[in-house]
Amino acid sequence: MDAEPDIEMVDSVGELDRVVVTLRDFLHRSPAARAIAVVSRGPGEEAAVVDCGRFEAIEVELGDRTVRLAHDAQLAAEPPPLPDVKPIPPFEVDPESGEVAGTIGGLEHLADAVGALADALGPESVAMAVFATTDPSNPLSVSCRAGGAEPTVVAIGDRPFELPPPPGAAPPGDQAA
Repeated sequence: MDAEPDIEMVDSVGELDRVVVTLRDFLHRSPAARAIAVVSRGPGEEAAVVDCGRFEAIEVELGDRTVRLAHDAQLAAEPPPLPDVKPIPPFEVDPESGEVAGTIGGLEHLADAVGALADALGPESVAMAVFATTDPSNPLSVSCRAGGAEPTVVAIGDRPFELPPPPGAAPPGDQAA
């Protein structure tokens, strides 16, 4: 069995420091256990994946190289303004049916917050946040693409479901609204 290669600890990821502080800020102001971003690095570069777990080292995948930063790394970048995310009790979930039960409007609130996070990360970005449920083996994740051009995806454990648009709202990507 091959051992996992050592992952280099760094003090900064350069231009991606802004992504790190943004995810960390979102994580600390929300009930999320983890916040992840996929961000464009420019023409000819693979997208970067930044994974920020609560009180864990932050992992950054840069194509064929992965690095880690301490969760409390002091970075010069400032996070952009993010919306307040209300604390919400864990949802009850059924991964077979896709049913989510909890605070009225809670899932939509979290979807809006993750959508705002994706927008704050920049065009072509995708944000995902993972939230605890009453069933620890089936966390709830919410994924959004910047600009809202694609449906929000909610996953219960590893089962994905598209979140329908609110009543009266145009479907994502529909310009006639």
